[in-house]
Amino acid sequence: MAKVEAPNYDFSLDAFGDFVPGKAVSALEAKHGKGEAVSTLDGIQTLKFKVAQLRYKFPVIVQAKEGVIEDFFARLPSYFLHDVFFRSLVNRLGKQTSYKRTGEEAFYVWDAAPLKHVYSAACTITCFPIFYSVQRLEPASVPIIEKMKRANR
Repeated sequence: MAKVEAPNYDFSLDAFGDFVPGKAVSALEAKHGKGEAVSTLDGIQTLKFKVAQLRYKFPVIVQAKEGVIEDFFARLPSYFLHDVFFRSLVNRLGKQTSYKRTGEEAFYVWDAAPLKHVYSAACTITCFPIFYSVQRLEPASVPIIEKMKRANR
């Protein structure tokens, strides 16, 4: 009777299934509502959606060209447990292709053709996820994650 579950034990990577590159934005909007338009540049539309489940709500930014998703970037809640989220990625995608550590932040990359998955986490007292991004290995446009890197320079 005293069992306590961590906030993200019921979260599944399947929640991102609607956001996978190659899927239609119309199908995404049918399930998650109309996305907030962030920008439109060179035929690439950037939309912001909110993923809401029982215990959490977080933003997912999507880039689309001609109504088809090119890539997405999800800012994950800091109360998600890194170990649980990372284990679900490994179970789904296998061992990461590359790993890079910068200070207290780690970046994991899976080149799982035709998609590239990037996950970032950091550790202080405990470890927590920062973001999860999926893009095409050969993108038709500049992925959101690359645009964010450029903005931080």
